[in-house]
Amino acid sequence: MKLIYRLCSLEELHQLRQISEHTFVTAFEKDNHPEDFKKYIEKAFALEKVKEEVLNPNSDFYFVYYKKQVVGYFKLNVNDAQSELKHDDSIELERIYVLAEYQGVGIGEQILHYIKTIAQERNKAMLWLGVWQENERAVKFYERHGFKKFDTHPYFIGTDEQTDWLMRFKLSTL
Repeated sequence: MKLIYRLCSLEELHQLRQISEHTFVTAFEKDNHPEDFKKYIEKAFALEKVKEEVLNPNSDFYFVYYKKQVVGYFKLNVNDAQSELKHDDSIELERIYVLAEYQGVGIGEQILHYIKTIAQERNKAMLWLGVWQENERAVKFYERHGFKKFDTHPYFIGTDEQTDWLMRFKLSTL
């Protein structure tokens, strides 16, 4: 399965906001309180918020294409755009989402391999991410790909405090 990766531009802001909200809602709406979830979505995926993230020089959004269709996207952060570590030698994978109809066929694995390549090309020592501790499928996915838990941090969906596991992959192991 041949995937194409392309950096998102500001002209694609509406498409990015739409896929961001859609994939997040599909993944997590059923597991959260409706009022808290609605408030979170309205804030996290507001057009101005997404625009601010796209314009941040320390963040990159990529669309993932299969047969000319966008099948997912991911977001990488360096320097002060990182949500936790902010180390010069680390890169944060803040978001990685594949549309539900394309899950289970190896696309996530290919995307993660590509992300590791980007991190190496940028001379980073570590790739890290936060994943909801209740998202067992994602936790197992990252563990299969060499990520190890090293800490936790709170993540709020509205007023609901949840726990994300912080997981890292040492790029020297590639």
